[in-house]
Formats: sequence, C-alpha cells, structure tokens
Amino acid sequence: MTVERFRIHIADAVLDDLKRRLDHVRWPDQAENAAWERGTEPGYLQSLVAYWRDHFDWRKQEAELNRLSQFRCTVDGVDVHFVHERGKGPDPLPIILTHGWPDSFIRYKKIIPLLTDPARYGGNADDSFDVIVPSLPGFGFSGRPDHGGVSNYRVAKLWAQLMTKELGYRKFAAGGGDLGSGVTRYLASANPELLFGIHLTDIGILRSLMASPDPASLSEEERDYKRAAQEWISQEGGYIALQSTKPHTLAYGLSDSPVGLAAWIIEKFRAWSDCNGDLGQRFSEDELLTNIMIYWTTNTIDSSTSIYYENMHSLPPMGHIDVPTGVALFAADILLPPRKWAEQNLNIAHWTLMPRGGHFAAMEEPELLARDIREFYRQFRTQKK
Repeated sequence: MTVERFRIHIADAVLDDLKRRLDHVRWPDQAENAAWERGTEPGYLQSLVAYWRDHFDWRKQEAELNRLSQFRCTVDGVDVHFVHERGKGPDPLPIILTHGWPDSFIRYKKIIPLLTDPARYGGNADDSFDVIVPSLPGFGFSGRPDHGGVSNYRVAKLWAQLMTKELGYRKFAAGGGDLGSGVTRYLASANPELLFGIHLTDIGILRSLMASPDPASLSEEERDYKRAAQEWISQEGGYIALQSTKPHTLAYGLSDSPVGLAAWIIEKFRAWSDCNGDLGQRFSEDELLTNIMIYWTTNTIDSSTSIYYENMHSLPPMGHIDVPTGVALFAADILLPPRKWAEQNLNIAHWTLMPRGGHFAAMEEPELLARDIREFYRQFRTQKK
C-alpha cells in the first residue's frame, strides 16, 4: 500500500449508537460525596456526560482534525495513520513525535504549527520542522495488529521504516512522552544511525527502575527519586498492572460503555496534568471528549491497552543510548528524575526544568515545549546539509 491521503469520517450509525448509550446510562451506586481519591468523581463525570450528550459536536471536531494533512500507509504489514505537515522554513528538519496512553495523535495538535512555521509565532524560520505524528498501532485510525498489540520496540522498528522507506528521509529527529518516550528510546537504541538526536518529556518510570544500579551507589537525591517512583507505582499503578496482564477483561466494559471509557481516561488526565484538581484549568470539555471519541468511535481501547501487555512480555533489554538526548521535565509531571539518574542510560545533551505543565506537555504548554525542541535541535541542523 502506497502512502495515501486520509480523512476522518465516522459513520452516522456509530454516532447514533453513542447517543442511545448516553441517553440510557446506568450509573453505579456510589457513596454520597464520593471524591477523586477513589477514582473518577461522579459529579464531574455526570456533568461531562451531560455536555457530551447535549452539546458536544463531533462533526465540528472532525472537521477541525481534517484540517491536518493526514495519511495512511502499510508498514511491515501494519496500517499506520499519521499527520505529515511540511515545514515553512528554508530547510526544515524532519521530526517524528510519538504520543502515549490515554491520549492520541491529538496530543501534538497544538504544537504542530509552532514547529512547522515558527516565524509565524515569533520564532526563526530557520528552526522549522517537517512534523510527522503517527497514531500508535492499535490506537485510533491506525490498524490493529492481528495478535492484539505491539511493543514499544516493534513500534520503533515501524517508525524507522515509515520515516526512511515510506517518506524518504535519510536522517531525522524524534521525540515523545509516555509510551512515546519508550518508543523514541528504542528507536535510538535500535537505529542510532538514523537520528540526529531524541527529545523526551519523561524517561520512563518502570524501565528506569528495572535498570537502576545498586542502591548503595546512588546519591541521596537518586534514592529519594527511587522511593517516590516505587510509592507512585504502588499507589497509582493499578492501571499498569491490569493493562499489562488482563487487558481483554477490562476492554469488555470499556468497549460497551462510553461512560466507563470516559471515566477510565479522564481520571488520568486529572491526575497527571498541571490542573490543581480542576481539569478545566488545562483542558476544554471539547478537547477531552475529542480524545475520548477517537477511542470510542474506532473501538480501540482493547488494542491500545494491549501495548502494555506486549511491553510487559516481549520487550528486549535496552542498553545505554548514545544518541544525543534532550529532556524537558514539566513541573507537575508524575515524577521528576534527577539528571544523574537519567545519565545512567541516556547521553544527556540538553536538560530543561519547566516551571509549569504536566504529563501532557504538548497539550498543556505547547509554546514551552516547542521552544525547547527548537533550541535542542538547532545544533544539529548543519549536519543535515
């Protein structure tokens, strides 16, 4: 399959079915005044669902997404959906940006114009990028592998083929967060010759803990970080345990109930973003629901969560990455590792502590992230010539 133009169009029957389900929600019998500590707060979710049912306009959001240049092609047997926006500067640097879970390719929607056309936003045209944003296999409008999921390593191999064989780039930049951070690091580990450098908004909690050295060799700051990471996994990592062991069981409920799906996703957006407990500080209802709709209308919650299963059961080891690495840590992200901890496994060439923003950095603080990406990659532009 050659690279073909792609436009989103969800069938009316899918939207009609969703309306029927939202009109007949069976709410759980919860304790009065239940708060977020036990999971998604019922009052907030009921308000969001009422907006979803009565005011949300998918066709408007669909038309907005279709303003992006979208494509699909088959890469090593997997159909891959991606955005490919060309830079408007004199010599754009190609960059592939990889999203995570429970977001989607729209994680990078706000940042795309800041990277393709920096001059329009007060930057320098010489810092422009060709921006490629794929949907992970099993997510949204990408295809679903037959066996249910692919690992970060497998995705990294697909991205290398997408960028070189399908799109014709000899060498490129790469960045990501959440699962996208793992994909990007595996890309650098497996195909360092293809990359100018990589840019990350996190370094991965589980993998970095698994590769950590003897505690006796750690500084006090590193020991504190390791304890905090282990505590976070114990208190907040239930979704990881479930999605990496029994994703299919979870999917029966979330594929059948749009409210259940929304609850599962929304709780993470609140917990991981810089919103001080108020989602409205960072995300509009339309923004949150558009992301949820990408999962719902494509029925991909099972295939998307299955990447956790594949990562748990089939990831190869990852050694030290020698590709120059830029890291931008946002103040309210899940955990902020010390630089020395990151240097165990990464060739840190650029390190920025952002004053605000959380796990969904490209959605929360697109200007800060775009500026950091432009700054980091400026040093590599002469290599492109």
